[in-house]
Amino acid sequence: MRSPVVKSCCVLLLTLFLSRHYSVSATKKILNPKKPCKRFILYYHDILFGGNDVANATSAATANATKLGNTDFGKLVVFDDPITKDQHFLSHPVARAQGFYFYDMKTTYNAWFAYTLVFNSSDYKGTLNIMGADMMREKTRDLSIVGGTGDFFMTRGIVTFQTDTQEGTKYFRLKMDIKLYECY
Repeated sequence: MRSPVVKSCCVLLLTLFLSRHYSVSATKKILNPKKPCKRFILYYHDILFGGNDVANATSAATANATKLGNTDFGKLVVFDDPITKDQHFLSHPVARAQGFYFYDMKTTYNAWFAYTLVFNSSDYKGTLNIMGADMMREKTRDLSIVGGTGDFFMTRGIVTFQTDTQEGTKYFRLKMDIKLYECY
């Protein structure tokens, strides 16, 4: 009498264990940092409003810098910047970068970015959400891609900034090497 009950319980427990093991392992994604599922390069153009260039400005300081050093500490800039496939500001934008950055270090220039790349081109539709510290003195800086919509639904990855050009405090262009590691 006990033998069939014990056998049935063992089979049931084994079945439950195996089904749990395979369902967990089937949902795990293996991420390879050397091989993103999608990669492309774009250029971010920023023209800071200086009081007399309303037509061309793509960003404006909304909070003035504090007097706690000469690094614009505390200055907040809101932007709606064009994103192009090449280095030319007048090229057709493939996306817009909409968000803000603020200078958050008193000893050296450093900014913290939070923005959305809004795509509306023949190549891509949707958004990428990007945030993180831009250590401006470094040659390259990595920021996190924390999500997206449309063609980039629930994606995660890294965008590597590299300053491509800078003209004083009025204009700068960043090369953005976008690497996505979770693509659906």
